[in-house]
Amino acid sequence: MADRVHPAPLLPLSTPPAPLPDDSPDASAETAPLRRPTTTSTPPPPPPAGASYIVHVPKDQVLRVPPPDRERRYRKLAARPARRRLLRRACCGACCAFVLLLVLAAAFVGAVYLVFRPRAPSFSVASLSIDARGLLVGDASLPVRIDANVRADNGANRKVGVDYRGGGQVTVSYSGVKLAAGRWPAFYQAPRNVTVVSMPLTGQENGGVAMLTEEQRDSLETEAAAGAVPLTVEARVPVQVRLGKVLRTWTVDVWARCDVTVDKLAGQAAAANKGCTVKVKPLWWWW
Repeated sequence: MADRVHPAPLLPLSTPPAPLPDDSPDASAETAPLRRPTTTSTPPPPPPAGASYIVHVPKDQVLRVPPPDRERRYRKLAARPARRRLLRRACCGACCAFVLLLVLAAAFVGAVYLVFRPRAPSFSVASLSIDARGLLVGDASLPVRIDANVRADNGANRKVGVDYRGGGQVTVSYSGVKLAAGRWPAFYQAPRNVTVVSMPLTGQENGGVAMLTEEQRDSLETEAAAGAVPLTVEARVPVQVRLGKVLRTWTVDVWARCDVTVDKLAGQAAAANKGCTVKVKPLWWWW
């Protein structure tokens, strides 16, 4: 016969634990909020009197004082940068002053040019009185004599005068051979003035006859027979330029060259000018 099974008793339901009393230490521990523990630092005690310390300072912050035996050398080396700065400043000041002087000089020259408007005088050969019979016959005892009349025209200048100084020279040549030479007279040419200068020219050694070759002499005879003898008149004249009544330039040499053609070599010859050129380097901006 089967055994009888009896039902097991039911277990009681779980209930929450009862609250602990307020005065319990476990209750205060569970209800207290969590806080980070704090550490309190106390200042170190003061150092005892008479204590010594070791301080480490970077080398670039160390202020060195030279010893007495090297103090003079230290001062000498320390003064070098100051001397170099003074020298550099002096050089810069001199360069600036030089540039300033150049600018002022250029401004002055430009102002003078705009005020006076200088122009080059023109030259031409008015007439030539020639006695060159010795050249045609080849007689060295007959020197060449030429009376030259040169026309100097300063009409282009209204406020500029030309002061021709003494010591100038005028020569007449044929085919590069000098035939006669003379002195340019000293005089002053006022603005807007035309002056005809007369000067006697005498032949060189042996009258220039010995310096002509046979070919040159034959060519001279042919040109004289045709009435067209080419001659060159050259002049070197020292001059000073007067700008108004106050300003005056330094003395410079003026070189003038005129190519002329004469119809004969004896007596008063008619001169036909082919053109004259004037050159002077110190006043290249003017002439």
